[in-house]
Amino acid sequence: MGKFRGWHIVAGIAAMVLTGILGTAMGLTNTAAFMSSCVAFVAVSLWMDSRISRHRRERARETAREAAREAAGSEPDRPLGAEPPNREGRGN
Repeated sequence: MGKFRGWHIVAGIAAMVLTGILGTAMGLTNTAAFMSSCVAFVAVSLWMDSRISRHRRERARETAREAAREAAGSEPDRPLGAEPPNREGRGN
């Protein structure tokens, strides 16, 4: 995906074009085809934006976890923020 941040707009325009073609093919008036195209644009672009944001957020969390593990030198199985048990003086 790179640095381009307009994928949700591109997906919305594609949905708008497809809806316009299908609306015209179904025999809708120009106004009805245009309005349904606008609704499709908004719906698809918002959906795509939320999916991209969720993906970026999860990737940022994973990167932060990896950095914390490397900085602490802890094992990958241990949850973030967990400390190793201190067995000294417990009489086990």
